[in-house]
Amino acid sequence: MSDKYLDVVSGGWGKSLAKKLGLPQPVPLRRTDPAQVDQPLVPGPVLVLENATSQRAADDIAKTLLAWDLDVRRDTDLGKGRRWGAVVVVLTDLTTPAELHDPALAVGSVLRQMAPGARVITVSRHPEGAAEPAVVAARRAVDGFVRSLGKELRAGATANGIMLDDAASALAPSAQGALRFLLSARSAFVDGQLVHVTSGDGELPADWTRPLTGRVAVVTGAARGIGAAIVRTLARDGATVIGVDVPPAGEALSAVMNEVRGSALQLDVTVEDAADRILEHARTRYGRLDIVVHNAGILRDKLLANMTEDRWRDLMAVNLLAPLRMNETFARELGEGGRIISLASTSGIAGNRGQTNYASAKAGIIGMTAALAPVVAQRGGTANAVAPGFIETDMTAKIPPVPRQVARRANSLQQGGQPVDVAEAIAFLAAPQAGGINGETLRVCGQNLVGQ
Repeated sequence: MSDKYLDVVSGGWGKSLAKKLGLPQPVPLRRTDPAQVDQPLVPGPVLVLENATSQRAADDIAKTLLAWDLDVRRDTDLGKGRRWGAVVVVLTDLTTPAELHDPALAVGSVLRQMAPGARVITVSRHPEGAAEPAVVAARRAVDGFVRSLGKELRAGATANGIMLDDAASALAPSAQGALRFLLSARSAFVDGQLVHVTSGDGELPADWTRPLTGRVAVVTGAARGIGAAIVRTLARDGATVIGVDVPPAGEALSAVMNEVRGSALQLDVTVEDAADRILEHARTRYGRLDIVVHNAGILRDKLLANMTEDRWRDLMAVNLLAPLRMNETFARELGEGGRIISLASTSGIAGNRGQTNYASAKAGIIGMTAALAPVVAQRGGTANAVAPGFIETDMTAKIPPVPRQVARRANSLQQGGQPVDVAEAIAFLAAPQAGGINGETLRVCGQNLVGQ
């Protein structure tokens, strides 16, 4: 659905009026173009900064960026008169919060030189890997720095971080994969988030533009909206895709799957043998199944005082109980390096009025993901979730106009996301380079001003 306010204030008299009145001034985001697979990673040179103790890791990251044919600078003065496309701040070896001072202020000194759609990315270590109070405090300070900076940036720029476990290096496949994802237009609606790299597992793809070549994926709820965007994005990245949806959506499902030369399976995911039927379809047609995306979901919104038994039970059956049941099979049957990715929601993190059933189910998805992660890790697989915020879909188009406008502006990017934003995050987590990210929930919400 079109955001007419965004269209008006993006330029000309509308932009001037919004500025004079102190109204939100969102800008069109730097997003991927489905018709153009290979796009520039960043809209300008990349500045690499570090604290004094993290120079070796900064050198490694700079070499990685150079290998991606990026214009890399190590000194703020080298960019005078130019617009920075990204700033990467390497803080992997912080020992005290005092060491954050110099790199933080260096970032501040170049913010007015950032290009539209630029990126600020920190690379640090997870607080849980340390015992000394000063080290833990320093690592946690990075979290606050990133989240606050994300709320200060404008013109479609974002701030995110990569937090490495102590066992993972800055050159780990998932660290490189996360860095490339966060630099690129694929992360347009990811803001104020810290991607946790839990291990050095994963494998760098032979082709960064088609990392899913040779993989077979299934997407539930694939006929329209976010599900259809996931199908198209996985196919663009090289996967063979099976789309699943209920029989009434059969015509729309067939259209989507014909577009990507995949296959359609009309199936209600709440039936007891849903997972077995999906596996049979995948193995009969393609000989394997590697990636499962649990996207199917419904809304049955009501204040709890007005909630009926059927609204609660129907939603839980589709949104939570079906993925739980199917994962009992998929966790056992997926091949080496399998991926299970589930759709959560910011409602499951922060709650939402009139959505006690939906928020309960989505919070359950987050818990299911964390519990499933060590199980699938035994076979070299991962289980992760993506939590969208306000995304422009047919569902959100039914929200009354005033609440819809409020929801659009209640994030750091001051606009709603697009289905492709969710799809890009899922494609990243499905890729081989994400093998060291497990049990995590990645928010795709423009840094929604609720929750974490």
